[in-house]
Amino acid sequence: MTLEETTIAISDVLSEMEKIIIGKRRVLEHALAAMLSGGHLLLEDVPGVGKTVLAKAFGLVTGCDFKRVQFTPDLVPSDITGSVIYNQGERSFEFQPGPVFTNILLADEINRSSPKTQSSLLECMEERQVSAEGRTYPMPSPFFVIGTQNPVEYEGTYPLPEAQLDRFQMCLSLGYPEADVEDAILRSQGGEAGFKTAKRVVGPEDIQSIGGYIHEITVSDAARAYILRLVRATRKEKDVYLGASPRGSISLYRSAQALAAISGRDYVLPDDIKAMAADVLSHRLILRPEVALHGIDGRRIIERLLEEIPVDGGDKG
Repeated sequence: MTLEETTIAISDVLSEMEKIIIGKRRVLEHALAAMLSGGHLLLEDVPGVGKTVLAKAFGLVTGCDFKRVQFTPDLVPSDITGSVIYNQGERSFEFQPGPVFTNILLADEINRSSPKTQSSLLECMEERQVSAEGRTYPMPSPFFVIGTQNPVEYEGTYPLPEAQLDRFQMCLSLGYPEADVEDAILRSQGGEAGFKTAKRVVGPEDIQSIGGYIHEITVSDAARAYILRLVRATRKEKDVYLGASPRGSISLYRSAQALAAISGRDYVLPDDIKAMAADVLSHRLILRPEVALHGIDGRRIIERLLEEIPVDGGDKG
């Protein structure tokens, strides 16, 4: 796939998505970047702002198979991955695939399930396979997990462990819409009109082709060095107990490549890295308890590092 073909396909996807998700172009671009670069997405926001609508819109516009799992305290791992059952007709055991075998999986309110159930997604997200009774079953391609959680409701929830958070390439928030955007949402009946007019413009095979092209986007030595300085600086921050892992470096690298393609370029600029840094790195930081008590979060720390660390070289401190 050429740059021109990639740019046209991405533009078509975003145009159709904007018929459903109004006034959130940046969020759509970054969410699409996560999908196209082979990552997974965590949507952390209050109820009713469009998290589920966003996931359904992806399925409609990309032509990908879409499934939704409502995570609850009584959900068990086999409810997600599937289980081995006995087929009386064949007189043999066979694997019955769970809802995880899809192109786009919406793990709704993922922090409402037990840690054991949450961890059952780990192999699927990282290895893109399910192991059962000594055999492995590969995920379809593309495979994109969108997890959602409510950041202000803690009763009856189980916070995602660091290992699980690190598997999500990005953490995004839709946020409340502006007044004029909310008025447009009302006029479109909460996005329902958009679902009636939006159409499929690509297919799963196109998503794979675009993803293959994105991995070839040029990242200069200077851009790669800038990524390393940012990530390594998170490990030196006095307010951070545990900084971003090498997986964070890779995620920022791939996200910047995807954003470059979305912008119609075959090379990464420092602005691509800056635009993606907070969404890719902030949820990976474990802050010192006293810092969190003062209202400082990972996003604010990344934004501060972006101001302090020069693009053209040099280390913080």
